[in-house]
Amino acid sequence: MNILRRDLFVRAGMLAVGATLAIGISASTALAEFSWTRSSGQSITVMMPEHPVTDGVRTVLDQFESDTGIDVNLQTMAEDLYFDRMEVALRGSGGNSQMDVYFLPMDSTAYTQHTNGLVHSLQGFIDDPELTASDYNLADIPAGFLDSTKYNVDGSWEYHGIPASFETYILFANMDHVNQYLDGKMPSTMEELVAAAREVKEESGGAVSGAVLRGIRSDTLIDTITGFVNNSVGATDRSAPYNVWFDGDWSKPRMDDPDIVRGLANYAELMKAGPINIQAMDWPDASQFFMAGGAAFFIDASLFAPGFENADESPIAGKIAYSVIPIDNDEGQPYTAHWQWGFGIPQNAANAEAGWLFIQYMTNGTNATAIGKLHGGAPRLSTWEDADYASSFPQGYVDAVAAAMPNSQTSVVQRAGWSEFALRIVDVIQAIYGGADPAEAGAAAQMDFQQMMAN
Repeated sequence: MNILRRDLFVRAGMLAVGATLAIGISASTALAEFSWTRSSGQSITVMMPEHPVTDGVRTVLDQFESDTGIDVNLQTMAEDLYFDRMEVALRGSGGNSQMDVYFLPMDSTAYTQHTNGLVHSLQGFIDDPELTASDYNLADIPAGFLDSTKYNVDGSWEYHGIPASFETYILFANMDHVNQYLDGKMPSTMEELVAAAREVKEESGGAVSGAVLRGIRSDTLIDTITGFVNNSVGATDRSAPYNVWFDGDWSKPRMDDPDIVRGLANYAELMKAGPINIQAMDWPDASQFFMAGGAAFFIDASLFAPGFENADESPIAGKIAYSVIPIDNDEGQPYTAHWQWGFGIPQNAANAEAGWLFIQYMTNGTNATAIGKLHGGAPRLSTWEDADYASSFPQGYVDAVAAAMPNSQTSVVQRAGWSEFALRIVDVIQAIYGGADPAEAGAAAQMDFQQMMAN
């Protein structure tokens, strides 16, 4: 700046003019600088369910208030109550929401809220160097994670949430059973996994299930199922809003695609190697069955790992091997899906700018790592390379999740009424489990999808 001031003075030959121009340039430069204290003195209300991320927020909240000068009213409640309160608070009263930041389920819930005009776009904050620190590095969060709240706003895809915690779908193996029935060999392909699961069930005489999965007839299985299908399809376009289930247009469902059918059949074949009551099992039942030592393999949410490794409560603690879902695609790469919690801002938040500072602070590299130690699902790639973070979990778990993250895609489909379609996908698995030919089950679902879209 001193060089610029001298240059202006010499060329103009007038001290007053040089000084005036220098002051103007200095002010312009200052305006372009990010500051954590730009909203100092404001108060924000943050609403969250009781969750490990909430526990993590509590550990850094005092420092946030000190660094920013923003006072935070953190309102928490049980998760089942939270979903009801969240919807009421979003709409608010008197023109403003009852909160400035909220814990955002980054799935069809968020999409429905967006279509109802209730969620604030974060794009303007992210793109503004005055509002977003230069070292925030959004690229450190996998694009597949960020895609779940990118919505079309007047032809432009804009972010409406930032991930705070995720579960991706990986393979858990009980090594006691793998050692006893499979000579310690872990499967590396889906074909090998299905064969291994069958072998465990047969060799044990049914005393040990080869695998356990969520087996109930419910649209809530779609997240895990999408992980299977992504793994079979490989590197295809899964762009919003269609995800993997439509070929770039709502009029072009892909339910008869051989790769998709194979992914659904893989799920059904592992169910066949499971317990006799697998069709009555949701995630609490399946995870408890695996933790009790009932099955050799389990594919489900990565976030089960900390509970499985709790030596005070888990009979299989220290006996688990972890890997990506065994590969089933031509690229030879692991693909999967994920579900996430994130942070969002209500459309009519009273202090949206201060709310963005809160989100940015809680999801930056430092705090994503610190908070992530409490739940094992930090969404930043760099966190999984951090030795301190990694030391909080089994190395095999860290390696499996880190390998799954880059090719994990959201399971979200941005369409009203998607749950009806998701349930039809589950029915394909149920049909194959019951003995139907996979190709015929997929073709029947294709016809149903077309009819459902026509209606």
